[in-house]
This record gives sequence, structure tokens and C-alpha cells, in this order.
Amino acid sequence: MQLRRDEALAKLQATILEILDAIASFCAEHEITWFLDSGTTLGALRHDGFIPWDDDADVGMLRADWERFTRLARDRFIPGFSVHTAKDTEGFDGIMAKVYRDGTRFIDRRAENEGFEQGIFVDVFPYDALFADERRARAQLRRARFWTYVLYLAGSGDVNVPHGGALGATERLGAALANPLVHALFSKERALGNFERAIPRPGDAVSDIVVPLPYELRHPIETLVPPATHEFCGRQFPVPADAEDYLRVKYGDWRRLPPPEARKSHLPVLIDFGDGDVYGKDEAQATS
Repeated sequence: MQLRRDEALAKLQATILEILDAIASFCAEHEITWFLDSGTTLGALRHDGFIPWDDDADVGMLRADWERFTRLARDRFIPGFSVHTAKDTEGFDGIMAKVYRDGTRFIDRRAENEGFEQGIFVDVFPYDALFADERRARAQLRRARFWTYVLYLAGSGDVNVPHGGALGATERLGAALANPLVHALFSKERALGNFERAIPRPGDAVSDIVVPLPYELRHPIETLVPPATHEFCGRQFPVPADAEDYLRVKYGDWRRLPPPEARKSHLPVLIDFGDGDVYGKDEAQATS
């Protein structure tokens, strides 16, 4: 059945909630620390669930937990779901992991342009410590930012840009023009390898400040872990230890609702829920 936009959003949120339940179950079984991240934390504290118009969810983990999560999940994740990284999934070029609801399809512009399939997903972001030396920390952030852009540009010219309007249009055009050259010069493996050199290793002198590389929002580690809990759609999910300070740093006055014109969902080109319900392009269009 072809779903209306409001129907698709409601069903998408319900499917994402299933993925969050799977993550919660797996992490509890394997004693992996995790927490709701970004707008999902905002939804928990402001709405006790999803931001009503939100169409995705994010999870955070410190790097050691993220490495354990992705390693263990390769062979033993919850049936009906699967975990993907750039190292094991053709066409995927992110620095996070994605947990898919198997049997579904979520085709955004980037996936369509690169010709790869992905399911409805939740992003799982690793948080890394900054180096203790501030100059080295700034270089760490520059390296992570540069190689993340190379990774994305090597895969597609369709990237998120930091500005809107005419400047944003110019940035998007520049990315599209750069894509063939970057793709020719840098393999995904090379870009990932260079990005990973920004990740501290055992024995490195690090601070108690953590960031989700390549982003620069700095949080004292005690702001994130050990996590607190908060209601989310009738569940008790982990959130950052000091979730209010976390949200203040990330969003400023996070309690204030955005104006109605800014409350927009960004549904993709196609959502196939795997049970006959579809939003967007039909099967013939999506695969042509």
C-alpha cells in the first residue's frame, strides 16, 4: 500500500523504535554502555519520545564500547536486524555504524546516487577522547574533518553542506564537481585509514573531553557516562549522564520549540517497510 506522508512518518518511527529495542537488548546482554544521542536525546527530554516530526534516531557510545558493539554484532546480533560499517558494507562510506531493520529499504538521495541498498536504520556514533595537548587536539579534529569529507566525496558528490541559500548551493556544486577527482585519487580504504589516525590509541596522552569525530562539540566525559535513564516512548532508555548540559552545549535553549515552519520531516526518496507498505517511489521506479 502506498502510504501518505503522515502515515509513513508514524510507521517509520515505530520501526526505528524496534531497532532501538534491539540495540538495548543486545547491549544489556553484552554489558555495552550506550546512550541516546543528538535529537533523540532532545526528543526524550522534551517529548518523552521522538520529536514529533523527526524521522531518524541516533545512538552514542564511547569508542571502546563502539568497537566491541560492532565486533560482536557481526555474528550474533538480534535476529531480524543487522549492523553495518564502512569496512564491511559495499557503498556505505560513513564513520558511524548503522543498525538496519532487515527486510526494509530506506533509499535517500545519497544511497540512490551511489547505487547501494540500505534498510531503515539507526546511526551509532563513536565518541573519542581529544588529545591532552591542545595543538595536537586541533590537528586531530582537522584530520578527522578532512578525511571524513574525502570519504564522503569519494563516494558521492551529494553531501551535507554547512550553509543554506546561495552559499550552500555553491558548496553543493563544488562537492558535485569535486566528486570525480576525489574518487579517482582516494579509495575508501585509504580515506578510512587516514581518518582512523585521528583516533587515540592506548598509551596516547588524552584529555577528559570527548567528541564524536569529526564534529567539534566538546563534552567532558562525565557529561556522557555513566548514563542516566529517561522515558522514551514508554521505555526507559539511557541518555547522557548530564543530559540537560549535553543538550545545552549542542542546541542552546533546547526547551524552546522551533517555529512551525521549521518543524519539517525529511523523508527519503523511498521507504519500503517490507510488508507491502511503501512511501515514495514504487519498486519499478526505485530500481530503474
